[in-house]
Amino acid sequence: MKALKLKKIRRQRRKNHIRKSISGTNERLRMTIYRSLNHIYVQLIDDDLGETLLSASTLDKEVVAEIKPEMKKTDKSKLVGSLIAKRAKEKNITNVVFDRNGYLYHGRVKALADAARKDGLQF
Repeated sequence: MKALKLKKIRRQRRKNHIRKSISGTNERLRMTIYRSLNHIYVQLIDDDLGETLLSASTLDKEVVAEIKPEMKKTDKSKLVGSLIAKRAKEKNITNVVFDRNGYLYHGRVKALADAARKDGLQF
């Protein structure tokens, strides 16, 4: 239990360090992610208004329909990245600021970011 607590403290420290310099404005929304053991969530947030404008996750109906049992978590993350980029295009959002929320830019986080970039988001 002590190792898990230490891991959470370290992530929170990284998160606070990142959030000091990153904020979402009306022109460039903040794209933040949350990674749980089985799922990944992404939101586009306007920090000036304090509102979440768009969100996507592996629990959305559109993503669940495409998920196959043999898919890996990184493949599911790619689907979520493509979905958030598609939803952002519909609302004419092209530029965002990427907030990795203290997670290392590796694995599922990188897969989601690359898929969102490929489908039109710029960050």
